[in-house]
Amino acid sequence: MKKRIIIIGAAGRDFHNFNTYYRNDENYDVVAFTAAQIPDITNRLYPKELAGSLYPNGIPIFSQDDLEKVIQKYNADECVFSYSDVSYEFVMGISARVNAGGAAFTLLGHKNTMLKSTKKVIAVGAVRTGCGKSQTSRKIMEVLNKKGMKVIAVRHPMPYGDLNAQKVQRFATLDDLKKHNCTIEEMEEYEPHIVSGNVIYAGVDYEAILRQAENDPNGCDIILWDGGNNDFPFYAPDLMITVTDPHRPGHEASYYPGEVTLRMADVVVINKIDSADFDNIQIVRNNVAKINPNAVIVDAASTITADNPKAIKGKHVLVIEDGPTLTHGNMKIGAGVVAAHRFGAVEIVDPRQYSVGKLRETYEKYPDIGLVLPAMGYGEQQVADLAATIENTPCDSVIIATPIDLSRIIKINKLTTRIAYALQEIGSPCLEEVIDDFLAKHGL
Repeated sequence: MKKRIIIIGAAGRDFHNFNTYYRNDENYDVVAFTAAQIPDITNRLYPKELAGSLYPNGIPIFSQDDLEKVIQKYNADECVFSYSDVSYEFVMGISARVNAGGAAFTLLGHKNTMLKSTKKVIAVGAVRTGCGKSQTSRKIMEVLNKKGMKVIAVRHPMPYGDLNAQKVQRFATLDDLKKHNCTIEEMEEYEPHIVSGNVIYAGVDYEAILRQAENDPNGCDIILWDGGNNDFPFYAPDLMITVTDPHRPGHEASYYPGEVTLRMADVVVINKIDSADFDNIQIVRNNVAKINPNAVIVDAASTITADNPKAIKGKHVLVIEDGPTLTHGNMKIGAGVVAAHRFGAVEIVDPRQYSVGKLRETYEKYPDIGLVLPAMGYGEQQVADLAATIENTPCDSVIIATPIDLSRIIKINKLTTRIAYALQEIGSPCLEEVIDDFLAKHGL
């Protein structure tokens, strides 16, 4: 008899696990997905066009809140946990629910799910959301471009819309963001690559994405896997770089699958040492040495600049930060808060009492966010609620610390300043030295 499988996910790793491990295997019947973390993706189907010939009706997607009911409804044999950036306590809490329902609990490893590229792959991951992985990826692209390498970036999935339309997405211009109806979260990841002149792919079917990226019309010498959350790569890396964050010391050894990315790493970046406490930096350094003593360590700062510092000094400011970093990333401060302090803000205004709609729901779900406004924008309603919350909040100015310029998406009738942040290595070894060694090793 076929094993009846439920895949527990959040619209990303779950679909990849299905595509690579289960889709064409007649020994399994994937009866359902459950979805968490991301709003408005339940009560849908993983479409038959993507699910393959064994699933002519597609596969239903339910809320993770209903996990026990779904196990019972389908008499599931096994539940496969397939999303990232969660504590070990949380993972085992899900395991308890699954086992109590009578099913086995499974975590697939990279041997089961990694795809092999015909090109050399550099993968960038992190132990948590918000460590500085994207700025690390951009730094690597900058170094490789300077050396004449043609690099194609592939981003960890964020498919929250029409899954068939999102099978393979290529982004080379800002118009492509509109073409693919990107959410704010997606734009935050894709736009910095685009404005730097780089091509980036994303979507749902990462085998199809890989093959198209390898044959991109711009040419391709190297694939750069720009990993999301703290997930391990979908593509087998020839060089694995993992970013850590001393603002959350200890998380590198207590979050799934962040510790996996740390153990896999050839190179570990200890980021934000310019703004973190010395004791916390040492905790991270000691854990890295214990968990992966053979990794090369790169020390780095996350440098912060403001395009209009006068909008901060002496002002009562509203700080807007990257949404996922504040929500399931559990960060209480980001670049915007650091900038507010460094550039002399009088006060960071608490936006919570002025929030509306889905943003108010976000604060209720994540009560520890603090005095910052998460740039949530998974759909039109969230974008409208974000705009209304900004308008409602009494402040002198708005600090925009998201990777994109929100004022391009939302009309903000207040003085604004954008915060930019970039990776700056400190001393040696640095990423350019690492990449020089990599290129020499592979004859590139």
